[in-house]
Amino acid sequence: MTRLSGFGGDGPDGPDGPGDDLLSVAREIADAVDGLATLWTVAAHGASLRLSPHQLRALRILEAEPGLNLTALAEGMEIGPPTASRLCDRLEAAGLLERLLHPHKRREVQLVLTGRGRQVLSEVAERRSRALAVVLAGMEPAEREALSHGMRAFLTARTGLGEQAGGAGA
Repeated sequence: MTRLSGFGGDGPDGPDGPGDDLLSVAREIADAVDGLATLWTVAAHGASLRLSPHQLRALRILEAEPGLNLTALAEGMEIGPPTASRLCDRLEAAGLLERLLHPHKRREVQLVLTGRGRQVLSEVAERRSRALAVVLAGMEPAEREALSHGMRAFLTARTGLGEQAGGAGA
């Protein structure tokens, strides 16, 4: 655990050591991310079809890039092709994914969400948004605006770092 939750001590440089301000902020954000991840998971589990975070991630990738093949999905998820194949087997068995022959490459199979797959993703997104809205309602308007501004700045900085590193992390 990190500092916000009362665990995690000072770094090797002590409480006033070099970089402590950034590390302190990073620890606070890590706690907030842990809380958001829990909120996300609980909200997703309340959906009509209970899927693992791994399965949801695969569906989101395929929603963003319909028609990917198995290798591209595996690379996008940073998992091996056998693991991606088993994941797709489960999603296909649940009626969320279809494997279709590529129209121009006879040996390639495209992965495409079914209507049910898109429906489940939409339901999970709606449940997550509602759960997050409940938490945001407990904040003052100025705090919500500061959070929104900070998140936009974070995403901009992350994108910039990804471009500097040759696209890694973007």
